[in-house]
Amino acid sequence: MVKIEIPKEIKNIIQKLHKSGYGAYVVGGCVRDILRGADPEDWDITTDAKPEEIQKIFPDSFCENKFLTVTVQTGSKKVSLKEVEITTFRKEAKYTDKRHPDNIGFAKNLEEDLARRDFTVNAIALGLEARSLKLKAPTKKDSDFKLQDLGFKVVDLFNGQEDLQQKLIRAVGNPRERFSEDALRMMRAVRFATTMGWNIENETAKAIKENSDLIRYISQERIRDEFSKIIMSESAMGGIELLRELSLLKHILPELEEGYNIGQNKHHIYSCYEHNMRALDFAAKKNFNKNVRIASLLHDIAKPRVKHGEGSDSTFYGHEIVGAKMARQILDRLRFSNKDIEKITKLVRYHLFYYNVDEVGESSVRRLVRQVGIENMEELLQLRMADRIGSGVPKAEPYKLRHLKYIIDKVSQDPISAKMLKVSGNDVMKILKMKPGPKVGQILDILLGIILEDPKNNKKAFLKKETEKLGKLSDKELTSLVKKSRKDKEQLIVKKDEMTKKKYWVS
Repeated sequence: MVKIEIPKEIKNIIQKLHKSGYGAYVVGGCVRDILRGADPEDWDITTDAKPEEIQKIFPDSFCENKFLTVTVQTGSKKVSLKEVEITTFRKEAKYTDKRHPDNIGFAKNLEEDLARRDFTVNAIALGLEARSLKLKAPTKKDSDFKLQDLGFKVVDLFNGQEDLQQKLIRAVGNPRERFSEDALRMMRAVRFATTMGWNIENETAKAIKENSDLIRYISQERIRDEFSKIIMSESAMGGIELLRELSLLKHILPELEEGYNIGQNKHHIYSCYEHNMRALDFAAKKNFNKNVRIASLLHDIAKPRVKHGEGSDSTFYGHEIVGAKMARQILDRLRFSNKDIEKITKLVRYHLFYYNVDEVGESSVRRLVRQVGIENMEELLQLRMADRIGSGVPKAEPYKLRHLKYIIDKVSQDPISAKMLKVSGNDVMKILKMKPGPKVGQILDILLGIILEDPKNNKKAFLKKETEKLGKLSDKELTSLVKKSRKDKEQLIVKKDEMTKKKYWVS
């Protein structure tokens, strides 16, 4: 049973419009969401009041766009309700550039406004008028999709409720016209299908495939935003595959489609394309962040271009280097931020690192950490896991992975040395009015032992007093203290290493 609940902030806006003699309806994605039992991310209201009339009713509002939309500030504590957009009923003219209407005019009524929307499930309006509802009966006997008559008026001219029940994305009216108006709607259809787990209605899907080349008119920023939402879905792999099936992928990310049906070697049972997709699927199922997901999708993007030979012994030498360059070009083309580009490119470049417990030393791991950056190491290991699972012949290597994490942690720790002290050798010589010599190093060793026992004493004033005391000791007394200090330091290093090993369950 679907219970319709409208927040008080939305009710207040609609009631104020009613009192001023205007009609007003909740419309769009928020209606779709509340009818399917989900919490709307934002709220939209449509009305026959003109923008200037809306602003008179709501002085605390602003209209800074060319789409005739007024934003009302409600003062709500909920993010989704702080700002509510109110749009005058509108109709749109031709879309010469397939992106923006040549002009926007006011519609005569709500029906005209709904007719210009993208999909039937987004073309349902909800009013607060107390009228009896004549709702369509569910067509599935086992469906639990019902609306309670709570005094709301539902305006559904395009059978959106039925499509909601059937979980279908269907274009309003002629799908070819809708996609010709705004070609990004084709990607939005894929995004809705992916994020909600729905299907795209046959005629709508056919129209997308036939008109997929129109996506070239859309700005890369808008494509990037829809692509990112698909990538961040749990069903990201299915979303990318749907882009390919509907002929959109070849216009958005043609480099990825180059790997379709391109076989690999004995280390993989899947084609280049399917391997990348399965790596993405693992990253999505593990809820890895956006950068790791994109890196998983692109990590072997160059394999089709560097492949030599066929069959189980084919090679892909240098694919990680070429792939990093390709990833940078792709992400730059899609207008990703420089920060994201740098990180993803680095992950792709170094995803092929080699590690075996008894073969790779600390110096090699230290070099890898320096190249990738300690802040990126966890994401690199996540990419490596996605890569292995996506190969189709993954090896269970929990110990190797834990041991690598241990080594990374170990080589990334600050070394225990006199450099940790808040005083330097120069400070010691200045305090004791002495020249360079072995005694300076002995005093620093002893000071280090003191702060290792109690780190809070690592303060310049405290260490100055201790230096003055040590300066009064004989050479024999200093030598004895140095031996004790160095022994304590060695014990601390061993203890620290044991704790790090225990952290990763390695021996």
